[in-house]
This record gives sequence, structure tokens and C-alpha cells, in this order.
Amino acid sequence: MHTQVAIVGAGPAGLLLSHMLRLAGISSVVLERGNRDHVGTRMRAGGLEHGAVALLEKVGLGQRLKDIGLIVEQTDFRFDGQGHRVDFAGMTQRCFTIYPQYEIVSDLLQAHAQAGQEILFDTPVTRITGVDTKQPRVYFLKDGQEHELSCDFIAGCDGYHGPCKQAIPEGVLKVYEENYPFAWLGILAEVAPPSLEVAYSCHERGFAMSSFRAPEISRLYLQCPVDDKSDNWSDDRVWSELHTRMDVPDRPALIEGRITQKSVTAMKNFVIEPMQYGQLFMAGDAAHIVPPTGAKGLNSALADISILAPAFSAFYQRGDRGPLDRYSETALKRVWQVQRFSADMCTLLHRFPDTSEFNWRAQRERLRYMTTDPTGALTYAENFVGLPFEEPA
Repeated sequence: MHTQVAIVGAGPAGLLLSHMLRLAGISSVVLERGNRDHVGTRMRAGGLEHGAVALLEKVGLGQRLKDIGLIVEQTDFRFDGQGHRVDFAGMTQRCFTIYPQYEIVSDLLQAHAQAGQEILFDTPVTRITGVDTKQPRVYFLKDGQEHELSCDFIAGCDGYHGPCKQAIPEGVLKVYEENYPFAWLGILAEVAPPSLEVAYSCHERGFAMSSFRAPEISRLYLQCPVDDKSDNWSDDRVWSELHTRMDVPDRPALIEGRITQKSVTAMKNFVIEPMQYGQLFMAGDAAHIVPPTGAKGLNSALADISILAPAFSAFYQRGDRGPLDRYSETALKRVWQVQRFSADMCTLLHRFPDTSEFNWRAQRERLRYMTTDPTGALTYAENFVGLPFEEPA
């Protein structure tokens, strides 16, 4: 088999890249170790920045987003027994859209099916060779047999644990990583949220958050120990702790409902530099991870593709390799701004173990500045609605 671009990973980044390459007349093959149901139902990120929405609309994926996406215009920060709303839409004239990752994947899978483009599911990549040559090769298993795919370029959209990073020689990458001393217990519940807004709570017992995936589906989070297990949390304990941390007198109380999913997620920042080597280009979680406090993970992956897809187009349509050679430099400028914002939000909203009373008091004053001072609120608003995306050709 041969293709122009081999794409490892069928998450939003890999599928969007394949879709945009097809629109530009560039061939690609997508290899995914999981099955179709697993890829299409993963409960991951749920919010899109203004730039991500514009990108999806521009490449023909905006209809369902427009029909069922839910617009959010405010964030409610709760601390010291009060709620403090930041009207980010009013300050920036841009909004945030709740449209879960599985809906984006569904749209992309449907677009691939309509175009007759096959995605190779249940296809784990075993090894990658020749990334520093003009014709790298990807080896993968299908139906128990190893196959070889030759290509001009490889796009590593295979997540933090994927095989693409292993193809880069030792000593090339510099890894930046920060692990936090807490995790999130994520809860999915069949109940309408009190209001269609995102609410963060900075409480002495730990962080909590209320969001949603649909008008009747709430997505909630609780800060918990990094080694905690979801089995430790009964439904009664979950709701009791959510009420303790989230409910304040000037806001509607949380509504309880049937919990359908619980999971514990570690918090970390992670970046590799550079995001490319030879004919291999990394995107999304394969190259960078942020704590979900700032809602930037999915958006950062889509932003990478808004740079990478036009760079491939410039090479194949004009013979210009410059944008590809500058891909890592271009992408990392935005990546580090997102890392900075996400790390700031993580340290601002969580109760760190053994923090001093001075730091805890100063932390809440920082929150007060961000939510009540016009300069502090505007800085948050501009970062939350998102930095600009590259405009695809």
C-alpha cells in the first residue's frame, strides 16, 4: 500500500486532517487501533472555542453543530460562598459552544463514509521506520497479519501513549511535563443542569465544576486524590460533595439525577519540542496535553490541524515545503499560550494539599481580581474564548 500522508489515530485530529486533505485532493490512510464503536463514543472534551467552530464550518462540518450545539456566554466562578459571573461573550463578542467530541467524530466519520474513504479500524501500528527518509513506512496488524504502508509523510495523531513518538530517535525531543497532586472524578448524569453555563467552584474541600453535554445531560467534576478510584464514590457521596462545593445562596442548587458514568483523570501539562522530525509531524495529545480546567485539549488538537493541513496543501499544490518546515515553530507559539492559561486555571481553582493559609487566601484574591476587575475579567475572557486559529487555504 502507498499513500501521500499516513495518519496514525482516528480521533478528532486525525479524522479532521484526513478530511481536509481529501478536500485539497491529497490522499491519506487513517490507521486506528480501536474499533469504530470505541472511537465514536469516547466521552472526552465537550466545548469548542470560536475559532474551532469557524474551522469546522469552513470545511463543511458545521450543520449539525449549528443545529444541536449549545451556546455558552458566561462562566460562573463560585468561592467564599458567592457566585461571580464573567460575561466573556459580552466582552469579546465571541462565545463558547458545547458540542461533545463524539459528535465531531460522528460528523467526520459520516463525511468519510459519504466520500467512500475507508478508515482502518482495529489496526494497531507495530512499528514505524524511515521517518528521516523520503519514503517512511508504517507497519500495522490487520486480521492477524502484518502489513506495510509506504507514504510521503506521517501524521502522528495517536495520543500520549501512541507509537509515533517512539519513531523519533532518542535525544531529539525535549519533554516538558508537570504533574499535579490531585485528579478529577468525572461524572455523567441524566439530569438537566441548573442553567446552561459553566460553573467552577474553588472550595476549601477542593475544586468542583458543573457543565453539560446536552440540555438533559450534566457533566460534573470533583477534585479528588491522585490515587483515588471511582469505586470509592457512591452516588450519595458524589451528590453530597457536589452540593457542599457547588451550592451557594445566590445560585440555583444542583439538581440530582441518575449517574451513568464515573471515571478518575489525572491532571498534567505536557509538551514535546519539536513537534516534527523528518517526515513525521505530531498533533494533538501526541504532542501536548493540558489539564482540562481551561477546556483547551480538543481545541488545541484542532488548532494543530488548522496549521498542518494547509502546510501539506502548500507542498503538494505549489511545491512549497516552507510551511511544513515551520509547522512545529508555528504550532508551538499557540501551544505554549494555551499551556500557560491552562496551568494558571489549574493552580487558581484547586485546593493544593498542604497549602498555607496565606496562599489559600491569596488564591481567592486572585480569583476576585479575575472576576470583578475589568482588566482581570477581560484577560480571562480573551483566553477562554480562544486564541486565533490559522485560516486554512
